[in-house]
Amino acid sequence: MEFTAGGRFEIRLTRADVGKRVSVRQLVGGGAGTEKFTDTVGVLTSWDNGVLLITRRTGERVGVPEAALVAGKVVPAAPARRRGPAATFEELTRAGARAWQPVESEPLGGWRLRAASGFTRRANSVLPLGDPGVELDQALTRVRRWYEDRGLPAYIQAATGAEGTQEQLCAELERRDWRSEVTAEVRIGALAPLGDRDADISGVRLDRACDEAWLRRYQRSGAPGPAVLRVLGSGPSVWFASVPGDAVPGDAGPGDAGPGDAGSGGTATPAAIGRCVVDGRWAGFMAVEVDPARRRQGLATAVMTALARRALEEGASAAWLQVEADNEGARALYASMGFAIHHRYHHFRSP
Repeated sequence: MEFTAGGRFEIRLTRADVGKRVSVRQLVGGGAGTEKFTDTVGVLTSWDNGVLLITRRTGERVGVPEAALVAGKVVPAAPARRRGPAATFEELTRAGARAWQPVESEPLGGWRLRAASGFTRRANSVLPLGDPGVELDQALTRVRRWYEDRGLPAYIQAATGAEGTQEQLCAELERRDWRSEVTAEVRIGALAPLGDRDADISGVRLDRACDEAWLRRYQRSGAPGPAVLRVLGSGPSVWFASVPGDAVPGDAGPGDAGPGDAGSGGTATPAAIGRCVVDGRWAGFMAVEVDPARRRQGLATAVMTALARRALEEGASAAWLQVEADNEGARALYASMGFAIHHRYHHFRSP
């Protein structure tokens, strides 16, 4: 990374560059002989009280004291990914919102307030695409009141790491003591290679709706109420996949069902499940879960391959999914399937 002109470091940044992508070098260390240079690349989200705040692609924020700054410049936007399909942040975000719709929503300028009785943060958070039409503090006050009226905590879903993402909003929320609770990666990939995988899909069943057995395998629903079914069933073209469990139906009595056992309805809990929403060229994959006792048997791959083939039949060509940043196993699996990180989003909770 070149910072010099004629052999000298240069600082070619001003406060007018807030909001731009920058690269800076600072001198860190505790004393003579221990100093070293460190470089930071990201969006310059503020420059106040002698400190430059830079937000990296991951959402991490780095404070650089002016006194330690030895070089800096504005740099071009990060190059587009070469792996997978071309996609903009807004296109992907809108596709994700159509695939996971709330029970109720309300516009606030270019923002969308969403609620679904508390079922998942995605369906119970503000999607801030655009300007709220009022000053930020006024918008946040209205957000808090809207969620308070519904007995819910106020969340805002904001993204980092791609052209057009919301590093500036993230920084402003943190400055107002909103705190990021969960970070997720949005990954994209070509759909055809996933459908072409050599996976045994003979045991995968595809349905237009999820049943009680599917919901027992799903880890996020708790006691499934109307909001859960509404959210899961939402989207342009929704498919549910399941791999039958090994238990013989009727083995377990009411209240005795365990992993792989039959529930009170007499239907075995699936060994694996998944959900896919086909929306134009996009196929979005969600709720891929496997019985812990059946992991590393290729069931997740079989579920995704079966769903991918159905999406290909409906005309889709590209795939996306969301995975929490701390789910190392799932991240490794999806990377092996050709899914590359496009951007990350963070759920900020009101103080």
